[in-house]
Amino acid sequence: MKIAVMKERREHERRVAATPETVKKFVALGFRVAVEAGAGTASRINDADYQAAGAVIESDLTALLSDANIVLKVQRPLLAGEGDVDELAFFKRGSILLAVLSPYTNTAAIYAYAAADVTAISLEFVPRITRAQSMDVLSSQSNLAGYRAVLEAIHVFDRAMPMMMTAAGTIAPARVMVLGAGVAGLQAIATAKRLGAIVSATDVRAASKEQVESLGGKFVMVESEEIANAETAGGYAKEMSDDYKRRQAELVADTLKKQDIVICTALIPGRRAPVLITEEMVYSMRPGSVIVDLAAEQGGNCALTKPGEIVEINGVSIIGVLNIPSRLSTDASALYSKNLLNYITPHLYPETNAFKLNWHDEIVLASALTHAGEIVHPAFKH
Repeated sequence: MKIAVMKERREHERRVAATPETVKKFVALGFRVAVEAGAGTASRINDADYQAAGAVIESDLTALLSDANIVLKVQRPLLAGEGDVDELAFFKRGSILLAVLSPYTNTAAIYAYAAADVTAISLEFVPRITRAQSMDVLSSQSNLAGYRAVLEAIHVFDRAMPMMMTAAGTIAPARVMVLGAGVAGLQAIATAKRLGAIVSATDVRAASKEQVESLGGKFVMVESEEIANAETAGGYAKEMSDDYKRRQAELVADTLKKQDIVICTALIPGRRAPVLITEEMVYSMRPGSVIVDLAAEQGGNCALTKPGEIVEINGVSIIGVLNIPSRLSTDASALYSKNLLNYITPHLYPETNAFKLNWHDEIVLASALTHAGEIVHPAFKH
């Protein structure tokens, strides 16, 4: 069985789907591993490091993919017209692709995987169950995104974060508010708190209150019977009623006026990101304030976010940088590659040295988009 690790060609992507550590483990499990030349360069991994771990380096896509049983990527492969090369055209029929495929925003690609007879595994669909925690790419990457979001804010914030008592006077600590207390939000809270800020946070899920307070943050939330059902079985936030959103917006608007930094992390799978900060709220904030919008790729939690840009409006800096985990590519790649290893390992049968997906496994059923030339995921099957 051959595993192929591809170089990422999409804009803003610096991660890689395997590291020398995971390559070594795949080889020990009996796989042949081939890595595309230069795949790890942006993550500070040289081709020689992969070779030392037991991989073969391939510069030609045909040699890399034509006999590959499993293909590992970070982002979905390029299709015809999307870049310099149609990556999917090189895949072997019957091969297995594991990547973050973003199917809700790229439904046409799902039909392409089926037509190419590729078993496409969309890793962001791995269910949030105990057994799958080590495979959860959303959590591993969101942890880093939440940490980096605070650093992005500090980069443009022209004041200090902690309280400083000096002979020349006292500097008040910065006030940070985090919208959305999921994995990214909780890491942002912890990071801002470590840097000495006064931190508050809000989320529609009542269960978040205890988590926020355990990190030293103040929880801000509209009390409502609706919050009892604000979380999906998979642990994600649901979209709330218009009345709740109005009341929450009023509370957030009042709180934002007193904040220096706001970190937005609210996402709803398969939907446009909810707008939590209106244009009017931005204009109510103090000059020098900073908004970091981690939801920029799904439209943004701030109405004035420009995806891929940093803009200043009425003295407020709004950071809409894309693919924040990629800005920590070395650590992001290390965690992501382990998620992939942990996904693959349970389906390897040492006695026959064969790899075969278990189609009775709820993790496979939840994350597979296509198989045997058909669309198999219930959300996209017609």
